[in-house]
Amino acid sequence: MLDQIHWLAAVTVLGVLEQAYFILQVIYARRLFGISPPKTSGPPEFERIFRAQVNSSEYFPIFLALLWQAGLFFHQGLAAALGLLYLYARYCYFMGYKASSSERVAPIYFSAGVLWILIAVSALGILHFFLSHYVGLNILQRLTA
Repeated sequence: MLDQIHWLAAVTVLGVLEQAYFILQVIYARRLFGISPPKTSGPPEFERIFRAQVNSSEYFPIFLALLWQAGLFFHQGLAAALGLLYLYARYCYFMGYKASSSERVAPIYFSAGVLWILIAVSALGILHFFLSHYVGLNILQRLTA
C-alpha cells in the first residue's frame, strides 16, 4: 500500500514545509515592522505578506483533499506532479505578492488552474471507481477493446 501513496505523502510534507515557510515570513515581517499579534494591519509591505500567507493557508486544505483524491482514485504520479506544480505556483504567488500586489495575479490564476485540473482528475477517478464497482461498467476496458 505504501508504494501507492509515497509520492502523495512526499508532496504533502513539502506543502506543510511551504506553509511553515510562509508563517515564518509573517513572523519575520511582524518583527521587522513592529506589528504585535493580534494586529493584522500595518504598512502595505506587512499587509501583503500577511495576506499572502492567510490566502495560502485558506487554500491548503482544498489542495490536500484534491491531491489525495486524485492520487488514490486516478494516478499517484500525475497527482504528485500536479501537486508540485501547485506548490511552485503558490510559492511564486507568495513571493510576487510580497513584492507587489499586482505580481500575485498570474501565479494565483495558474494555481487555480492546477486546482481545477485536480478537481477534474479526482472526479474522473471517482466516477470510474463507482461505475466499475457498483454498475459493473469498466470504461477503460471498453475504450481499449
